[in-house]
Amino acid sequence: MIYLASASERRQELLKQIGITFVTLAPDIDEAPRPFEAPQAYVQRMAHEKAAAGARERDRRGLAAAPVLGADTIVVHDGAVLHKPDEVSAARAALGRLSGTEHAVYTAVCLSGRAHHEVVVRSDVTFKALSEAEIDAYCATGEPIGKAGGYAIQGRAALFVTRLSGSYSGVVGLPLYECGRLLAAEGLL
Repeated sequence: MIYLASASERRQELLKQIGITFVTLAPDIDEAPRPFEAPQAYVQRMAHEKAAAGARERDRRGLAAAPVLGADTIVVHDGAVLHKPDEVSAARAALGRLSGTEHAVYTAVCLSGRAHHEVVVRSDVTFKALSEAEIDAYCATGEPIGKAGGYAIQGRAALFVTRLSGSYSGVVGLPLYECGRLLAAEGLL
């Protein structure tokens, strides 16, 4: 059993897929990037801070000792992090930037147990050129809201992807191969 320091339904589904029993803790942390922070350093820091906040929450609530898993996913286009849009106009802008181009998706995982384990996985995703009508129709589904880069590869945005190099599950939110290696290092797989 582990604690998942995330409210992400996608991460929960991925952990269930590989048979991991978990209890969800949703720590509230400041996710603002630091000035001049590189994208990979940012995503790694977020995963680490989520795991640390989850461990503090576990201890505060007097829960049983078990490892805490924190993870974070970002989309990077032309060196800029495309955050999770909270409104349709931001989702439209993100999708417009990604249209017809390649971008990187970084997912960092931090497992804090008997030892501290971290990994950052990069995947490269190429989108077809999207028409304004396709962007509008996708935004009308509500799917882009709250998703890194304004899309969910496991949802309707799968229709936009012409190429994926890397970890599909990492783009969804938890790279299962690498996560499995961290869990195995703790004797959990």
